[in-house]
Amino acid sequence: MAAFAQSAPCWADVQLPDLEAGKRFYGGLFGWTFHAGDGMPFADAYSDGKLVAALAGKRDGRMPTAWGVYFSTDDIAATVALVRRSGGQVITDPVPAGRAGVLAQAADPGGAVFGLWQAGERAGFEKRNAPGSFCWTEVRTRRPERVDPFYEEVLGFRGTDTGPPAAGTVPFRMWSPAGTEPGEDTAVGGREVLGDDVPEMLPSHFLSYFAVADCDRTAGTAVHLGGRIPSPPADTPYGRTAVLQDDQGAVFAVLQPNGRLP
Repeated sequence: MAAFAQSAPCWADVQLPDLEAGKRFYGGLFGWTFHAGDGMPFADAYSDGKLVAALAGKRDGRMPTAWGVYFSTDDIAATVALVRRSGGQVITDPVPAGRAGVLAQAADPGGAVFGLWQAGERAGFEKRNAPGSFCWTEVRTRRPERVDPFYEEVLGFRGTDTGPPAAGTVPFRMWSPAGTEPGEDTAVGGREVLGDDVPEMLPSHFLSYFAVADCDRTAGTAVHLGGRIPSPPADTPYGRTAVLQDDQGAVFAVLQPNGRLP
């Protein structure tokens, strides 16, 4: 199983009203197979026999239908304490997940929710940066002036701004873990500022990307399976990407890399 550096994205899961419908959608979209926990409302997802994500049935209908991302930590109690000291909110204090590890959930000062994972028997993804698996995540926020120092303090990230900003805008920032030289080659995630064109009702959030072999075909398959395309396929410096929504409302992105994936 792959090892994960401190603060690297190491896991992703989605909370859904209908677990079986989720298995049909993501099985059809990515070719995932599933193994359900005995008597538990969740299912591990596999690509080529390797762990790539989990689907969970919502226990409370008030919970958002959304994808979540988890960052690796060697000391989850210390990281949770940093969240509190740095202006974030602890949503779920550290709780053991059997022998797999310990998890916690937090929100940054802009309200974006993320998870923390201290590995036990499960480190996280067994496959990543390949078709059918996680490849990137970015926080989308309206408060970069508070969010940037938060992640630098809590997760030790160091930022690299990409591209010249347009008038009145903040450039996209890539995050590299502490102990690495900041830049595209070491980046594990990013920060994007939500513009005035984004409805105020959309809260700050993390958007996670899954690598695919053909972005346009995947977008078409999502629609065929009952999903939607909030942002149609478009070319970027790192490949062709699209933002999709599954048939229950969870939003995620896909990327057909062109070889420049950080």
